[in-house]
Amino acid sequence: MNYRDLFQTIKILISSPAKAWEEISLEQDRQRVFATFVYPMIGLCAFAVFIGSLITNGWGDALSYQLAMTDCCEVAVSLFGGCFLSAYAINELRVRMLHGPNDIVLARQFAGYAMVVTFLIHTVTGIFPDLIVIGWMIQFYVFYLVWEGVPIMFGVDENNRFRFTIFTSLLLLVCPAFIQFVFGRLTSLLN
Repeated sequence: MNYRDLFQTIKILISSPAKAWEEISLEQDRQRVFATFVYPMIGLCAFAVFIGSLITNGWGDALSYQLAMTDCCEVAVSLFGGCFLSAYAINELRVRMLHGPNDIVLARQFAGYAMVVTFLIHTVTGIFPDLIVIGWMIQFYVFYLVWEGVPIMFGVDENNRFRFTIFTSLLLLVCPAFIQFVFGRLTSLLN
């Protein structure tokens, strides 16, 4: 894993999304996004939440490690599942709304990179949970990131761009949050 490339990808997606999407659209291997971006980012988020939970709950007893592992797993499962669920939903949305071809691999690639803001927010709020309100506000940047990406990646025309951007952005934000909510409730019930 080349972390220099990972941080370069994050930097370009955040600072100049249009340029980033142009480079991403030229990638030959669309499945590469998982090994080089999504999985390392999920690992980074989970690690940050683990450390943040230990800082919050203390390092002294076994219960604090159990809570840290539970929080860590909750974030990892929600981001992993949210990425795939949102990709599936984006692909279906594209087929139904835009009458585009069924290309789940392209939708997975798009969702993986478009979740960069969500990954960064989970990483920062994992260590500094008091910044959660700022994280909620920063999530709106996903709309701009998607706005820049949909015409390049999916060929969305200007007539459908706004509507497709809104639905796609909501899917990218809601799917991981929904899975995290369900996982958290199930964990509470089973404990």
